[in-house]
Amino acid sequence: MRSFLAPIQVGDVCSGVVAATTRSEVTVTLDGFAARPLGVVGPLDVSWQRRTADAAAVGRRVTAEVLSVDLEEGRVGLSMAATENPELWAFLKRLRAGRRLAGTVAAVESFGVFVSLDEGPDHPVYPGVGFITYPELSWRRLEEVSEVVEVGQRVCCEFLQFDTWNGEARLSLRATRPDPFLRFVEGTAVGRRLTGPVTKILPFGVVVQVAEGVEGLVHLSELSAGPVGAPEDVVRVGEEITVVVTDVDHERRRLSLSLRAAT
Repeated sequence: MRSFLAPIQVGDVCSGVVAATTRSEVTVTLDGFAARPLGVVGPLDVSWQRRTADAAAVGRRVTAEVLSVDLEEGRVGLSMAATENPELWAFLKRLRAGRRLAGTVAAVESFGVFVSLDEGPDHPVYPGVGFITYPELSWRRLEEVSEVVEVGQRVCCEFLQFDTWNGEARLSLRATRPDPFLRFVEGTAVGRRLTGPVTKILPFGVVVQVAEGVEGLVHLSELSAGPVGAPEDVVRVGEEITVVVTDVDHERRRLSLSLRAAT
């Protein structure tokens, strides 16, 4: 088995016959090794277009690209989607994190935004190869997607990663714009007094907007010198309060604040 697997490299194309199909995987008996199925296709690597039952019926001959080789376990991770859509797969594999891609907003859904890219082939299923999740649309919290993008709008985004499960280019629109948090905290030190409205009340504290696109958290224990049963007992949403900075976490982009220290 090891001698059979040793020459196989990631990116190679293998053929074989589907041995079994379950909810978690499709196993494939690879050509040249009939002793047992060595090929394994994850459920989201079977096809971007067809149901698993149609694309990977037992006894069906398949061709797939090698994603991984595990000599110890005797397993070859495969993607049938890669060979089903070779032009799109090759295009997405060439992309590198940080590259700028231009396109047009093709659809706005409840789970994100599809972008039809100027480069590369179309997607066989989705309205666009590019996809932006809501957090990657803007540095600030949005009430409506329309505050940032709408269908038909031209956008330039940064490539984050190749989503092999869906055959998408995961993109970030906010990465092409300055991070207001990092710009704000450059001149903000522990002990600085800030004023802003309460934007959200959580079970463990409240969120305060201290600048455009910049928010900080006042933990429940920092709301008052005395015990607090619930944040609503001290402040309400929309109320303007003065707080003191107690910690600045650049890496996690977190600003910790205290109301009790300001009063």
